[in-house]
Parts: sequence; structure tokens; C-alpha cells
Amino acid sequence: MSLVNPVSAEVRAALERVTVVVVTFNSAHCLPDLGRALAACPQVVVVDNGSDDGCASLTPQHLPQAQVLALPQNLGFGAANNRALAQVRTPFALLLNPDCELAPEALAALVAAADADPQAAVLAPQLTNAQGRPDVNYRWPHLHWASRGPAADGPACVGFVCGAAMLCRLSAFEGVGFFDERFFLYYEDDDLCLRLFQAQRPLVVVPSVTAVHRSRGSVRGNSPWRSEYLRGYHHAQSKLIFTAKHQTVTLAQRQRRRLVGTTLLGLPLRLLLISPRLAARMIGRLRGALDWTPPHG
Repeated sequence: MSLVNPVSAEVRAALERVTVVVVTFNSAHCLPDLGRALAACPQVVVVDNGSDDGCASLTPQHLPQAQVLALPQNLGFGAANNRALAQVRTPFALLLNPDCELAPEALAALVAAADADPQAAVLAPQLTNAQGRPDVNYRWPHLHWASRGPAADGPACVGFVCGAAMLCRLSAFEGVGFFDERFFLYYEDDDLCLRLFQAQRPLVVVPSVTAVHRSRGSVRGNSPWRSEYLRGYHHAQSKLIFTAKHQTVTLAQRQRRRLVGTTLLGLPLRLLLISPRLAARMIGRLRGALDWTPPHG
């Protein structure tokens, strides 16, 4: 395949060591930009989570080098990533959201940073929004310390990096594992980063490397209210699962009561303001909190 902007031999050699993993769900609109951004990447795995917008069948048009795993139904973000990671044979895997753009030179720079720090399990770029303003995509584990102070001005060990763009050294995950599939959506990256942090496997942010993240731009569909409902539902569920797993079940139960109470108080205002998307999200949050089952034992 010919490239509009061919990369250097050095960049190409770095890309050969990385498999890019992209999980899609009703993300067909992201494919043209994704195809251009990943044209130089020889190993790409796209896991489609049961999309109904033709995303899986359209992927080869934009990413002809990609292996497409078309799942019959939506298994969740972490589970879909796990399916791809089980097949990766390169030393590194780049987990990349379909609404996130990382130039080949930037990916090569992350690989170079990984070579300079062979203990690092995960390396992440500085995410920016579509206007180029930095996002807050790294911090300390929020269960331990509150993050404060200026942004990193060089490679820095942190306790969490956003799962939208993560370069993973796969050998460093031995004994820790990948994503906990109890988290269908949200908090799966919090959980993974916390487990790596507790196992003393460094997570490093490299602020000189940037990636554009069009947050919440990866999913479109015919039912935007349903999408908002599901966002609220899974956010509530995952928040409670995370608290019960890493803190206590008692605290999670208290958190659920507070979540139900604040949602019931706020929902009438959203309805009065005629904000159907936010109302749908709040209804989903309420349902998710009520459906959560505390673990036993």
C-alpha cells in the first residue's frame, strides 16, 4: 500500500514492534481518519463489539492491513481488548480509541521512550482535545493521594493513565493480567492501572508525545438517548464494582445509597429543563445503581 507521507526507516522499524488494538462500537464514522492515522502501522487488530452501523464490514476499506474480530454482540470495552491482546505477538500493544489520533512518529517516540525505560509497563502520550488543549489524562491513584501541582514537563511515573491511548509492554503484565471483564464500560482502566501500580510496574506519561482525543466521539447510533442511558447505567455499575473490589463492600453500599438519592433529587430538574439526553443518562445511572448486586464472600 502506498503512503501519502511515507515514514522514515527508523519509524518503520519501531512500528514493526507494535500491534495497534482498536475496539469499535458503532464507530464507522471514525474509520476514514483512523485509516489515515494508522496507514503506516503494519499490525492492527480491530475488535468490533457487535456494531449495527456496518463498522466491521467497512473496516477493510480503510484499514486493509487490519485483522478484524467481529464479535456477535457487545462484550464490553475491556473484554474486547482482552480478545485482541490474546493474539498479539509483538512486544508492544498500543490500545487506541477509535476517536483518538496518534501520528506514526508519535508512536515511534513512545517506543523509544519504552526502550529508554525498560521497566515501564505502560507509556502514555499527553492527550489533547480537538482544539489542541491538553486534557488531564494522568494522575496518582485517587484511592491513595489527591493529584495536584503543575503538569509534567518530562517523562514521569504516575498512578493512572487514560485508556484512550496506552502503549503496553506485554511482558510487564505477567502476573497482573489485562482487563477485569466485570467492568463492562468505565473504570476498567482505573482498575488495570491500580493493579499495575500495586505490583510496582511503572506507568509513565510522556508529555512531549501528543495524541488528539475527540472524547465521546467514537460512538454514534440511531438511538442517542439509549446510548446516554447505557453510559449512565454502566458508569454507575462500574463505580460500585470498583469501590467494592478495591475498598469495601460496605463503602460501595453507602455509595449506592448516595448515588440513588442524588439522582432522584436531580432528575426532576433535568426533566423540567427539557434535557432528554442528560435525563436519559440519569435514569440509566439510577437503574445501574439499583441493579448492582454486592459481592459475597
